[in-house]
Amino acid sequence: MKNNNTKPSRKPQNGFTLVELVVVILVLGIIAAVAAPKLFDTATNARINSTKQSLVVLRDSIELYKSTNGSYPADKTAIETMLKSPFPTNQISAAANDASLAVVTAGTALSASGVQDWRYDSTTGEIIINTTGYDGF
Repeated sequence: MKNNNTKPSRKPQNGFTLVELVVVILVLGIIAAVAAPKLFDTATNARINSTKQSLVVLRDSIELYKSTNGSYPADKTAIETMLKSPFPTNQISAAANDASLAVVTAGTALSASGVQDWRYDSTTGEIIINTTGYDGF
């Protein structure tokens, strides 16, 4: 005779418990909190490094012009004759960001001033990024 008092056997259930899901979400949140600031800094660092590299290219072009012509270039057009690409923009500036150049003939150390991307002294050949805090590059 068959015993009806026995309970049917349960199949094991597949899936995750609520506690497991909460733990995974917390771990992902912690990882995101640590990684997000580094990702935002990466874009800023890329703009800074791009502008620094452009400054190096401009300085090289100015020196090449001087060695070729015997004097520093007088304006942006003269500098462009030594560049193999368009005049670069200042990626970190809140200024014009249009590859503009302020030419001065002071013969003294330059400092950031005005809205142009770059400041250039045609007397000394010095060129700087026209953004406060980046004079020393």
